[in-house]
Order: sequence, then structure tokens, then C-alpha cells
Amino acid sequence: MRLRSGLLIGIFGLIVVLLGGWYFTIAVGLLTYLALLEFFRMAEFTGIKPATKTTLFSCLIIIISTHLESIGFLDKEISSSILPICSVGICTWLLLQPKSGTIADIAASIFGLFYLGFLPSYWIKLRALESSLISTFDWFGQLENLSNALGLYLTLISCFLIVAFDIGSYFIGKSFGRKSLSPISPGKTIEGLIGGITCSILLAIFFALLLDWQNPFLIGIFYGILISLMALVGDLIESMMKRDAKIKDSGNFLPGHGGILDRIDSYIFTPSIIYYIYVIFKYFN
Repeated sequence: MRLRSGLLIGIFGLIVVLLGGWYFTIAVGLLTYLALLEFFRMAEFTGIKPATKTTLFSCLIIIISTHLESIGFLDKEISSSILPICSVGICTWLLLQPKSGTIADIAASIFGLFYLGFLPSYWIKLRALESSLISTFDWFGQLENLSNALGLYLTLISCFLIVAFDIGSYFIGKSFGRKSLSPISPGKTIEGLIGGITCSILLAIFFALLLDWQNPFLIGIFYGILISLMALVGDLIESMMKRDAKIKDSGNFLPGHGGILDRIDSYIFTPSIIYYIYVIFKYFN
């Protein structure tokens, strides 16, 4: 059951990334919506009462506005204003409740907006990077005629590297793990971390050579380490929240895999970092 569920998740992810556009945006919106429900469920286990419906709606607005910006329908300044406007709306909603909200209620609501609205929206920005920008690095010379090739390849490669890190960490940690990595997640080991990073680096170098990037080994090592660390941070953050809520899984939506948040936690912090590294490199070239 676990293998079947994992395979179906992988196929679904591959299809929506390849399709891009509204298909990808709707998939990101659906996954973050379900994950946010699980996040608020964990928060409620600790006695927190977040603005669930208002934050859910706000996250969907951020996802949709990001897509509209990426296709040129919405001005960047207007799209950037959505996050602070939604934050004010959430706080106002909490103020209007019969029982005044607490600091924890406000913090959980705003963090939910940032964690599962703003950060995942960068997958849409990353996927929408235009192929016309490829010449900036001359990494993808043979792909210049493909629509949104840069965004497609960066998105796919980033996802594959996260999978490589997860698989490498699991199997190498299970076989050779001895030293615990963190009390937040006792099952993770230093040996597993090294194994996961190694698998991610090797796959990154493979893609760098396959796509004829400049300095493939250097870029592959940097890319693999960066993705691995972002995946680890995402995983440990969710483990910390589950530990606080005293639950094993964020939910039971996926047989053998737990909840949606359990599956996407490694993907939350990655896209914004990759996107802005690209923007910085583009600026200095």
C-alpha cells in the first residue's frame, strides 16, 4: 500500500509539473489547502484557535494571484500586496471574534499563511520562468526553443533531488545509521543525512552533465547540497510541530504515508531559495 501510494503521488506530481499553467497552479493550491487543514489540526491539539477559514481563503488568493502575475495578467506590485493585505484581514477577523484571540492564535494563523501560502507559491514562480531567459547562463543552449524550458527543468530537477535526498537518507540511515541527528526527529541519523546529500549531489551532477551546464561538477555539488539542506529544514520543522502536538502523522490522507503535510514538508522551503538564487545570478550576469 505504501509503495502504491508513493508511486501514484510521484506520477501525479510529474504530470502536473509537465503540464504547467493552471494545472500546476490548481495542484499546488489543492495540496497546500489540504496541508493547511492538517497544520491547523495540529495547532488545535495544542490549544490554539487559528483563523482557519480566513487563512485558507487567503492562501488560495496568494496562489492564484501568483499565477496571474506569472502570465502577465496581474502587476507584480499588486500581487506583492496580497500577503500584507491578507495578514491584516486575518488579524481583523480574530479581533472580531466573541472571544479575543491570543498571541498564539495570531502567530499560528500568520505562520500558516506564510508557511503554506506564500512559500509554496514560489513553485509557481519557478515553474513559470521563461525559456527566453536561458541564454543568461547559457546552461540550456539546446533548449532555447522550448516554452518555459528553464522553469520546467529547474522544477523537475529540484523535485527529483528532494526525492533522491529522501530515499538516500531513509535507506542509508536504516542500514548504517548510528548517531542521531536531532532530538526533534530521533529516527534521523547523521549517516542518513550524509547518504541523502550524497545521493542528491550525484543526481544533480548527472543532470548538470546531461544538460551540458557550465561547471557541471561545481554546480551539481552546490545544487545537491542546497536542495538537501532545504529539504532537511522543511522535514525537521514539521517534525517539531508534530512533536509539540504529540502526534505521529499530520493526518491519514495517504495510506502508508500519513498526511499531505508529511509528504510535502521537504518541498516547502526549496522553491523560494532556488528562484532567488537564479534571480541573483541573473542580476550579476
